[in-house]
Amino acid sequence: MTDLTGVTWRKSSRSTAQGNCVEVADSLAGVVGVRDSKDVAGPALLFGASQWCSFVETLKANRLT
Repeated sequence: MTDLTGVTWRKSSRSTAQGNCVEVADSLAGVVGVRDSKDVAGPALLFGASQWCSFVETLKANRLT
């Protein structure tokens, strides 16, 4: 299990003014953490760094304009 104590989280660039967003911690060794900004004490999902990059690139490639 990865200890997330003291991790720096950043909000998604797609965050809304109402606070409906996710936060990402990408300074972890080999993994990327994702959590709900409205529940910072709640659970976080962990993804392998390469899987996260693939996910983000797929979203960018399939973005609706």
